[in-house]
Amino acid sequence: MKLTKNTHACVRLEKDGRTLVIDPGMFTEEDAALGADVLLVTHEHPDHFDEGRLRAALEANPAAEVWTLRSVAEQLAAAFPGRVHTVGHGDTFTAAGFEVQVHGELHAVIHPDIPRITNVGFLVDGSVFHPGDALTVPDRPVETLFLPVMAPWNKISEVIEYVREVKPVRAYDIHDALLTDLARPIYDRQIGALAGTDHRRLAPGTSTEL
Repeated sequence: MKLTKNTHACVRLEKDGRTLVIDPGMFTEEDAALGADVLLVTHEHPDHFDEGRLRAALEANPAAEVWTLRSVAEQLAAAFPGRVHTVGHGDTFTAAGFEVQVHGELHAVIHPDIPRITNVGFLVDGSVFHPGDALTVPDRPVETLFLPVMAPWNKISEVIEYVREVKPVRAYDIHDALLTDLARPIYDRQIGALAGTDHRRLAPGTSTEL
């Protein structure tokens, strides 16, 4: 499987000529969702869900479909009947040859005064996990974890403990658009030294094989 990192929380996975894209939001590239056969969205926040980017991808590929939670699906379903699917924790489905399991229910706490919204994570082909905006631990081993390293709802000690709990073979940074270049070496050093896994970072637009 080929992984391409897009800006912030968006990733692209490709295998056997098919493409799956997760969380093309407002911080990611304008064309991040184009060419996707499968589009997954973890929650409604605009840095993960940009309606215009998803509509463009669905219009460009009449066979493309979306799997997401209800709050996002409601914004797209009427325009693309039969192509937008609502999922929740515990669901499993196959899309364009990708096996997907849904884990998690709530966004991480930003502040006690802010109501928590729904958030789901996606485990792809039983090995690659994108948690969205939560520190969800799947109920099975994970080879590759997409690690939200910097957000208004987390701190580095929680990020490190999350990796320790999931115990992936490797962790790639996501949710990093707000992390300055000055801070990156600190995060790289501390997560690399303390998390107990192979910690990696890809620049936006670069790819690797999983």
